Amino acid sequence: MKSESNPRLPLDVAVLVLDESNTLSFAAAVDPLRAANRRAGRTLFRWRFFTPLGTPVTLTSGLPISGPPLSDLDRTDLLIVVASFDPDRQSPPRLLASLRRFAANGAPLAALDGGPWLLAKAGLLDGHAATIHWEDIDTFAARFPEIETRRDRYVLSPGRATSGGAVPGIDMMLALISERFGPALATRTAAALLHDPAPAGRQSPAPARQSARRDRQVARALDLMERHIEDPLPISEVAARLRISPRSLEMRFRRALDQSPRDHYLQLRLGEAFRLATDTEDQVSAIAAATGFASQSSFARAFRNAHGQSVRALRRTRP
Repeated sequence: MKSESNPRLPLDVAVLVLDESNTLSFAAAVDPLRAANRRAGRTLFRWRFFTPLGTPVTLTSGLPISGPPLSDLDRTDLLIVVASFDPDRQSPPRLLASLRRFAANGAPLAALDGGPWLLAKAGLLDGHAATIHWEDIDTFAARFPEIETRRDRYVLSPGRATSGGAVPGIDMMLALISERFGPALATRTAAALLHDPAPAGRQSPAPARQSARRDRQVARALDLMERHIEDPLPISEVAARLRISPRSLEMRFRRALDQSPRDHYLQLRLGEAFRLATDTEDQVSAIAAATGFASQSSFARAFRNAHGQSVRALRRTRP
């Protein structure tokens, strides 16, 4: 789901849901798309639900999901497979043929929890790196030796994305949103979900905390930055308050967030500017001042670079 300069919008997403799918995995596949639409202020994604044979399926919570059979779908911009228990039994030849047809037409394929099993059984992960829930990794690797099975939380491979469960599924969806529409929107989407994205590291039955929060100095720096949106601190001042050198702070941010402290600070400020632009009627000059920009012109350039349009243009597209 790579970025395009002028992608056709909205993107049509087909969500294939199998019986006994984990309710959290189902939500992880869909709700980031909803949050991205809201944070973008326009419809970037439009989705429909499908089932293997067109008969209703039931999530682990008892929630029924209805939809036509996947074979009825002609095309899609992204196909997401949500499955949990016994996906092998729920993959008849007709369903696997539909999956192969979409892959042949170039549609990106994503799968959560037990969903990678279906893609693997259809031969659509051969030659790719992929993952699946940690309980099934050894069986998966033995059954499908043509796949580079990784014990990661989620894996992105050209045209394919797989995750090992519900929460990694959220991170996978945020990564796909970032690929298509940029990291700023992915960050705002994560904020809407009150979610701290974790890196695509190794799966573990005991979930790790978000990498930035594992580094106490980075966590303290983030707290300082978030408290000083209106009056941004120089990075040297942030480092001084932590009693570390600016170089040490830079290295810690690169390791934890793959960003410089300066870039991350600017991203925080522009994220708040986006919120003010969409959630309030404040004047542009007031938004610039509230996010620490000395001039309206420098704010306008930064906002357009981050969000692809001006505040006024963004407000014209609000639902």
